[in-house]
Amino acid sequence: MSDFESLDNEGTIPVLEKHQFDVKSLEDYMKKNVAGFSGELIVEEFAGGQSNPTYSLEANNKKYVLRRKPPGTLLKSAHAVDREYRVLTALQNTNVPTAKTYCLCEDESVIGTMFYIMEYLDGRVVWDSTSSDFTPAERAAMWDSANDAVAKLHSVDFESVGLSEFGKHSNYIGRQLNRWAGQYEYTKTVENPYMDNLIDYLPKNMPNEDACSIVHGDLQIANMMMHKDKPEVIGILDWELSTLGNPLSDFAYLCRPYRDGLRNVDLKALGIPSEQEYVEAYCRRTGRDGIENWDYYLAFNMFRLAAILQGIAKRVLDGTAASKQAEIAGAGAFNMAKVAWAQIDKSVNLDEE
Repeated sequence: MSDFESLDNEGTIPVLEKHQFDVKSLEDYMKKNVAGFSGELIVEEFAGGQSNPTYSLEANNKKYVLRRKPPGTLLKSAHAVDREYRVLTALQNTNVPTAKTYCLCEDESVIGTMFYIMEYLDGRVVWDSTSSDFTPAERAAMWDSANDAVAKLHSVDFESVGLSEFGKHSNYIGRQLNRWAGQYEYTKTVENPYMDNLIDYLPKNMPNEDACSIVHGDLQIANMMMHKDKPEVIGILDWELSTLGNPLSDFAYLCRPYRDGLRNVDLKALGIPSEQEYVEAYCRRTGRDGIENWDYYLAFNMFRLAAILQGIAKRVLDGTAASKQAEIAGAGAFNMAKVAWAQIDKSVNLDEE
């Protein structure tokens, strides 16, 4: 996500005061519920992440990752760590790169909120794939590996892995439009005419395509763990928005940077495939001839992101956002809505402030 790639999201930090909890209570819980766990816990907080606080746990030279609901008053259905746990557990025996899960704790008395514990993946998160740290060949492989991981996810038979009840099987875009329009109105802090335009236009022009698969809901290279030495995805991260839905919409979110942060970038020089090449690769892997209404899917996803950013802005005001940089992310809601509307109204000049 270009909005976040420039932020200070590297590594771990001491646990923020508002995210602290009783470490001994967690330690006792893990001894009873995590197979093979022993020792004294060392806990740090990951610097990245805008929504669910995420922690590094270490004991006896073994590492784990904990994700929890944030403290405070939350939007209904938001921060669904139990859904994250469910989909990750269901995908463990598929070819989709994911972290192994250990336990879900719904007892809020342990650390104050619901949480789950999963495998620590020894890799790296690439916040900015355009940086000078990578060669063109590495970037090409990285982007292709992300494309392959998403194609594998969308090819999973969700019924065979026990996720038939993970979401409704139809009208995904219509339901998403209702959800995010409602949450946007609930968290709105400034007037945004571009969002008003989108809220009016998108429901009236939904594509007829209604394929169904497991969808991640926030696909981006920054939400994928890369191998520490190779440009290869070893785990898709941050499953909070996952459900059953339209795979084309999900894939379009991964492609959003082509119309935003990469809009005026020399992709060939960087080694990043063109938008057309990237779409063709996904279609080849998923057995599609092409994707109709592509601009709509891109606009729809940008609309969703604008609504999410607006929610972050509201949480900053309420004091419940998980990142010190969340205020910067929230400030991008207006501009993201403008970029979204530009996919529909080609007369919008994105180079004008």
